[in-house]
Amino acid sequence: MTDVRTPAVEAAIEGELRLLQPEVRSSPELLGKLLHPEFREFGASGRYWDRTSIIESLLAGNEPGPRPVVVSRMEGVQLAPDVVHLTFDTEHNGRRAHRSSLWRRTGDGWRMYFHQGTLFSGE
Repeated sequence: MTDVRTPAVEAAIEGELRLLQPEVRSSPELLGKLLHPEFREFGASGRYWDRTSIIESLLAGNEPGPRPVVVSRMEGVQLAPDVVHLTFDTEHNGRRAHRSSLWRRTGDGWRMYFHQGTLFSGE
């Protein structure tokens, strides 16, 4: 993937990093602003999530807690005027995952439309 930092890619990266912040993950209002109404995810756990179930899980504290999530190798490409694809790796409590997300521009700004995480043990 060729990483081209267009304003759209920068907006998607900003949104992605915000979604990893504990204060965002504990706020239904902030999550609602960043997740598309049709959001779907295939989690690193293998579980399928929709917008409602991921917000409920995050608010219940079932997802990564106070320890920071370390992000590396963040790259993005603008696929269309209103679509950005991001790829990156995360590490949290020794658990590493390759991640991919699609962001769509809406009338309310950039929102995550799809996300997938795949666990990995090493390079």
